[in-house]
Amino acid sequence: MADNDEIIDKERSKSGFKYVEDVAPGLKLEMDLKTIYHTSISEFQEVLVIDSYFGRTLVTDGKTQSSEHDEFVYHESLVHPPLFWSALLSGESQPDGTRIPGSAPKSVFIGGGGELATAREVLKHKSIERLVMVDIDPTVVEVCKTYMPQWGGEAVINHPKMELIVGDAHKYLMETQEKFDVIIMDISDPIEAGPGIALYTQEFYQRTIEVLNKPNGVFVTQAGSADFIPHPHAFPESSDDEDGTKGSWCFSPILNTLATVFDHAIPYSCPVASFGEDWGFVMAFNGDAKEARALADLPFEVIDELIEERIEAVPGVPEHRYRSKGVNRLLTGKEKGSEALKHYDGVTHRGLFSMSKSLRIAMKSDKRIMTIDNPVFMY
Repeated sequence: MADNDEIIDKERSKSGFKYVEDVAPGLKLEMDLKTIYHTSISEFQEVLVIDSYFGRTLVTDGKTQSSEHDEFVYHESLVHPPLFWSALLSGESQPDGTRIPGSAPKSVFIGGGGELATAREVLKHKSIERLVMVDIDPTVVEVCKTYMPQWGGEAVINHPKMELIVGDAHKYLMETQEKFDVIIMDISDPIEAGPGIALYTQEFYQRTIEVLNKPNGVFVTQAGSADFIPHPHAFPESSDDEDGTKGSWCFSPILNTLATVFDHAIPYSCPVASFGEDWGFVMAFNGDAKEARALADLPFEVIDELIEERIEAVPGVPEHRYRSKGVNRLLTGKEKGSEALKHYDGVTHRGLFSMSKSLRIAMKSDKRIMTIDNPVFMY
């Protein structure tokens, strides 16, 4: 306990009651530091829970992972598009090009996700029968369960459909005989010396195809910074890094790499204020060429109908104070459809896939592919 007290005093002294985070080369995010709830060093990373401008926030190795203010934006964007797309792929195609959703997704794998919020969003889908989550750091899971129950906490860990495994997600997927309808990678950014780089390689993505069910298997990963107007630092030819592997973004390399493995790799993004920038995701799946465009062009009525038919809250998860006007309440699990979501709906879905012209041009010009022998590191 004394060691933790010393770390807390060190952090307070260093910050001067300010929280400062490097966002990009030459860009820092600074805000008042109100409280340090927890700080420790696990086997894998430094773990902090603080209260700042964005409310209660999880920080690992100096990088914000999610905040009370907008974690639902990140997690709903990561989870619901691929799960609904799996439902549509498992259904029947109509002569007019529309689809009647099928019974999927029934099984989902999460790599990482120690905050438990990704699992919370998956468990809102009534079709789910089995959810396996593998996170390498038990400290993060325990800290989030204790200090951030609104992200999922005990209600998610003890959910009858949930299996939580403390271990290596890469090793698990390489060795498992089980197949899943959806694979979600909610893992640390591919930073040099970080534990997550192997989960962003072409070799790993080739294995995920073997683990996905057909024809409705969908893969999705968080993909780092996705600035609306990309800064020159994102590109290796504009940075001080001669080999093009450091100090850059990874959004387009992740997209390019998945496109070498799957028939379709579809990028999308959303603004996450607590990250100080827009954030990217890439969804990948196999199938007919027309399916790729159909995903982005889904009418908002289709998404809204899926939400009303298939979504319900997870019982026992406390509501965020930011979203409930200062009142913490336990969700009963009776909240259904749009009442159980704070961000994602049909209109939002169309916005996720409507990336700026500048971003699309920038991504098209970046040809890098991530392999074990040629990794690309994020700033």
